[in-house]
Amino acid sequence: MADEPRRVCVGVIAGAHGVHGVVRIRSFTERAEDIASYGPVTDEAGGRRFALALVGSARGAVLARIEGVTDRNAAEALRGVRLYVDRAALPAPEAGEFYREDLIGLRAELVDGTKVGVVAAVDDYGAGDIIEVARPGQAALLLPFTDAAVPEIDLAGGRIVIAPLEETGEPEPRS
Repeated sequence: MADEPRRVCVGVIAGAHGVHGVVRIRSFTERAEDIASYGPVTDEAGGRRFALALVGSARGAVLARIEGVTDRNAAEALRGVRLYVDRAALPAPEAGEFYREDLIGLRAELVDGTKVGVVAAVDDYGAGDIIEVARPGQAALLLPFTDAAVPEIDLAGGRIVIAPLEETGEPEPRS
């Protein structure tokens, strides 16, 4: 597994658009249309590969043609498919920036250096980003991904620093 390239979810197929096989894609890229600029995307398992040809936008989604998808039924059958690219295909982040995917697997430590666990996920369920820390023999720790709860991200050191929950209060979102 360590030799496998890390893949990043860049969007999800939201459904069909029209009757000629065009799909609506909810893009997770900074600029929605960039989803097609990283080369072919794959499904989560990596078994299906899709070359995207953007044709427009509608209702907050990008519209794309996918080779072999020629009618509404075929497009609708792809609803919910998450689209992935190799992490190496993405541009390098600017200084002080990172991709959420870069945090997965980092050690999570308290300010005093006490090891808490390992970052398992960074998700957004609609009310702001949540960072999930897997802890051996315990339930996962879910923290708001804010400056107060996660005061330090040290990619070079392979760790994040988290504040004890009682110290986080009502934090502002991470900048």
